[in-house]
Order: sequence, then structure tokens, then C-alpha cells
Amino acid sequence: MILFLLLVIVALILGIVGFAAHGLFYLLIIGAGILVADLVYAAVRFSRGGRKHRIAR
Repeated sequence: MILFLLLVIVALILGIVGFAAHGLFYLLIIGAGILVADLVYAAVRFSRGGRKHRIAR
């Protein structure tokens, strides 16, 4: 969960700096890419998080 929140914060900071600073549009693109990758990571992580594995006897 900490990794998810940290990546969201990094993506937002890169997006804001990339949008505000002239000539740093690539930071906006990198921030958007990190945000998309983070959302995919969260979807995979949380979709299988509720299942418990049983030990076969």
C-alpha cells in the first residue's frame, strides 16, 4: 500500500512540474506513464488479495 501511494505522489509531482515548466513536457508524459502503471499494479494486487490459499492434505 505504501508503494502504491508513493508512486501516485511521484506521478502527481512529475505531472505538475511537467505541465508548469516550459520545455519539460516529457515529465508530464513520464508522470502519466507511472500513474497508469501504478493503477495496473493496484488492480492486479487488490483483485487477488482476497483469496486465501488452502494447504492440501
